Amino acid sequence: IHVDPYGKLADYSKLPKADLILITHEHRDHLDLDALAPIRTEQTIVILPEVCAGKVTGGTVMKNGDMRSVLGIEVQAVPAYNLAHKRDSGEPFHVKGVGNGYVLTFGDKRVYVAGDTENIPEMKELQRIDCAFLPMNLPYTMTPEMVADAARSFKPKILYPYHYGDTDASKLVELLKNDKDIEVRIRRMQ
Repeated sequence: IHVDPYGKLADYSKLPKADLILITHEHRDHLDLDALAPIRTEQTIVILPEVCAGKVTGGTVMKNGDMRSVLGIEVQAVPAYNLAHKRDSGEPFHVKGVGNGYVLTFGDKRVYVAGDTENIPEMKELQRIDCAFLPMNLPYTMTPEMVADAARSFKPKILYPYHYGDTDASKLVELLKNDKDIEVRIRRMQ
């Protein structure tokens, strides 16, 4: 399974072919056609929001709230958008209803990949999340404080911040140090 493969972070020609690819939204660091090509086969299932459908042939469109079973995995598309962070024009970097996050259910384990989003009210509805991947980069997604707030709203057992670039991830660890039910794991992208 690949989520938002991006060629500047990995050489996808050296990785195994994908069974499932999830695309969260249309921005080039999430929808990279050059990264998709080497991991995709005729059997690869690509799930994406409608805004990406015209750019990827043979993809399966899911909208916020949609659920489907794929390869024995329950996939739910959930909202991913900005409330506070906006362009100079006043438009959010990520508009409500356009992009997706995804909740994947593997048997009794649930994984949440948030996509580019902020700590939105819909996160409070998430239940039994074993592992969450939350974005932490300004001005496009969340501050460490917003990630901590989001994590506290649905209490994943394990939390990986991602997309954090130059943001100090140790600040998130500090913010959640007393939340013993949430294990924060930091992995630096090479």
